[in-house]
Amino acid sequence: MADILDGEQLKRNILSDMRVELTEEFDKNFERKAFFTDKWKKRANPNAKGTLLMVTGTMRRSIKSEVRGNGVRFSSAVPYASIHNEGGTGTKPVKAHIRRGKKGKTHQVKAHMRRFKMPRRQFIGDGKRTQEIIKGVISDNLKDFNVQLTRVLKK
Repeated sequence: MADILDGEQLKRNILSDMRVELTEEFDKNFERKAFFTDKWKKRANPNAKGTLLMVTGTMRRSIKSEVRGNGVRFSSAVPYASIHNEGGTGTKPVKAHIRRGKKGKTHQVKAHMRRFKMPRRQFIGDGKRTQEIIKGVISDNLKDFNVQLTRVLKK
């Protein structure tokens, strides 16, 4: 009986469609410079190169998604992605260097760790719009399933 509908296939379709839709929307957050409609905080240095969270595009390209179990998992191999997405404090190494003062005098600066506070600039995660996308994907897949079910029952 080839007309039997498969609930497991429905689940796989929903998860696959969720992965595609959410991946596209999370990628668009880099263009919006916002988590959907929540704008990101401006940079402290307005003269820094690149745009907000987009200097080389490495972080944006590093985001991967996969269907795992009953959900979709997003990850990045770039170590700084999570602190940008979630915000927080961290440290960054500063190499030893020579600093020149205002009167031309030079000073040797030792290597050290600099502390910083990163504002949250979420580009991936759960939120109102994420839930709307998930509901839309489920609804579309259930409509397709119901159409198929109706065809099977009419035979």
